[in-house]
Amino acid sequence: MKYRMQCALAIVVALLPLSVDGQQKRESPTPHSVGSSILQEYDQSLDEIAERAMRSVVQIDVTSYSVPEHGQGDDSQNFQRQRALGSGVIVDPNGYIITNNHVVSGALRIRVTLAPATVELAVGRTVLSHEEHVYNATLIGTNRYADLAVIKIDEKNLPFIPLPENYEVRLGQTVIAIGSPEGLAHTVTKGIVSALGRQPEADRPMVYVQTDAPINPGNSGGPLVDRNGRLVGINTFIYSSGGGSEGLGFAIPEPIVQYAYIQLKEFGTIPASTIGAHAQTVTPALAAALKLPRDWGVMLSDVEANGPAAAAGLQPKDLVLSIDRVPIDSLPKYTAFLYLHPRERWMEMKVLRDGKDVSASVMPVPAPQTIENLSDLINPRTDLVGSLGIFVVDLKHDLADAMGTRAQSGAIVAGVLSGEPATLADLRAGDVITSVNGKPVVDAEHLRQDIAGFKPGDVVALVVERRGVNQYVAFEME
Repeated sequence: MKYRMQCALAIVVALLPLSVDGQQKRESPTPHSVGSSILQEYDQSLDEIAERAMRSVVQIDVTSYSVPEHGQGDDSQNFQRQRALGSGVIVDPNGYIITNNHVVSGALRIRVTLAPATVELAVGRTVLSHEEHVYNATLIGTNRYADLAVIKIDEKNLPFIPLPENYEVRLGQTVIAIGSPEGLAHTVTKGIVSALGRQPEADRPMVYVQTDAPINPGNSGGPLVDRNGRLVGINTFIYSSGGGSEGLGFAIPEPIVQYAYIQLKEFGTIPASTIGAHAQTVTPALAAALKLPRDWGVMLSDVEANGPAAAAGLQPKDLVLSIDRVPIDSLPKYTAFLYLHPRERWMEMKVLRDGKDVSASVMPVPAPQTIENLSDLINPRTDLVGSLGIFVVDLKHDLADAMGTRAQSGAIVAGVLSGEPATLADLRAGDVITSVNGKPVVDAEHLRQDIAGFKPGDVVALVVERRGVNQYVAFEME
């Protein structure tokens, strides 16, 4: 393949017209129509935008423990050691990079490659060999819900794409996607904004910018930029029946990216907030049954007693009109404004109740911990018990309450390595290990110490709480 590429390049160079001194021969200028002049200016502006933006785009190489995409689903949590490639964009000259959470999830090692790109093919000027700089990156923070992560490399004065103060994207405008599809760094594709505020999953209120710019595996984490070189969003996934681009690409909008970046950089996570109320979409059938004044929008379906919403006087069947003076017309918008609202700051809400506008000031509070996926709790560098092939984390009170376990302390199995002793011993994700050979397990560190004291051939009996029932799991150490 390399030989063919070299031959093809040689043919291209040979066909370029040369003057006697070996420089490219330039044709005499010819009159241009107004149309061709406009197209030339448009093409040149895209050239400049792509060349400027790609300097801030990096390739990310990740070695990780992760669940295969075509595994048995979230409940299995059978991990394998894998290598993945993705993209990222530098948003701070001091080495801070934004990418997707799924690119770096379960990472043992993150390496970032910075290299200049070939931007022109011309005799005497083309540069095809570039000095690459490879850095080990530190994971600063991740958030699975938004599918965003922040990593950092130890470097200064890097080119970067700033996060804009004002965000405006229009349907149909030209956008450029940059990334490393299939590991091909600095690949640039062009398209338009196909839809705004797209909600691909009805039960998941995250919204995206949809584009028909070709996006393929490896583009994840790379930027989608507009005709001015400003960040539109972070490319995150595609809809595809065959695994390749079908013109259905989705990017996380820049306002969500900016909010997540600030939170992840400061806290390492995005603290979840709640107002103690649950909302749902108003449908024509619901409006007719409840005799609501309108058949669209968002309605509070439940208000928790003694919660912030109840304290502010909000009630079930209230129709949400606005949050912080911004009109709310859909559940995704409602959820997005709760998500983006600054921490420890009053939220001004206006609702419609019995035909009258009602105002309320609500102070959001930290949301109780919920467990959507145990793998989110894993730090693969510290949580692996190698001799058993399991990842364990401490079972603390808030986690025990979220999972509804009888045990209030111990070590919870958050993941299992496929084919390792844990699989043979029938340990599963969600198991709570409370004792080893009759000795209570206080936390994950005590479990590691106890297991480290056994030799191959020793018999081990664990007491495991599984779905609220205690049982013994016995096996021989290998």
